[in-house]
Amino acid sequence: MRTLVIGDIHGGLRALHQIMERAKVTKTDTLIFLGDYVDGWSQSPQVIDFIIDLKSKQKCICMRGNHDDLLLEWLTATKDNILWYKHGGEATVNAYKSVSIESKIKHIEFLQSLENYYLDEKHRLFVHAGFTNMNGVDFEYFPGLFYWDRTLWETALSLDVRMLSDHPFYPKRFTLYDEIYIGHTPVTRIGKTTPVQKANIWNVDTGAAFKGPLTIMDVDTKEFWQSEPLHQLYFDEKGRN
Repeated sequence: MRTLVIGDIHGGLRALHQIMERAKVTKTDTLIFLGDYVDGWSQSPQVIDFIIDLKSKQKCICMRGNHDDLLLEWLTATKDNILWYKHGGEATVNAYKSVSIESKIKHIEFLQSLENYYLDEKHRLFVHAGFTNMNGVDFEYFPGLFYWDRTLWETALSLDVRMLSDHPFYPKRFTLYDEIYIGHTPVTRIGKTTPVQKANIWNVDTGAAFKGPLTIMDVDTKEFWQSEPLHQLYFDEKGRN
């Protein structure tokens, strides 16, 4: 009975199939998805279908990512967003041209059901991007920060590794939870393609939106499994720049 956390998928269903197989996922495993199921590669609708089906078979906890929120806005309000188009949205819009109205309704319900964060019984926090309130997620004034914030990860990267948690300058946000698991900001930005720990923050976004692999990790043992780099699985697509 493992607890497995999954990084940003970005429409890469082939990669999702690979990590499920490589991690030998069974129905007894709890799966925590960190969000950004869509935008980037061509199978965003199929990724959502896969996860909806998976939720009917085993325990799945699904976070809301910023790209998922942008898709929901487009599906419900058909609002054009040029910036979104340039950051993976165009591939998603094209993919939805062949999706039925019935499926779109199911996808809207799924996107509306996503969680802003999840705190487990071991006081481990799972959130797509981060939070800013010094008293924790229950006190966050702006829910959008759960799937847009980058300051949590930027602070973790800039922290002096010699600084202990009792130091007066140590970030209070880091002391509120035993571990914090995030996605949103790919670790490929710092030249990595495997999960990165800074302080008690674990970043599991290994760049699947670009040329990195998709990652699934056992949060208890820290063992992880990865897909092939997404641009190799979708060699006939350009993906995101």
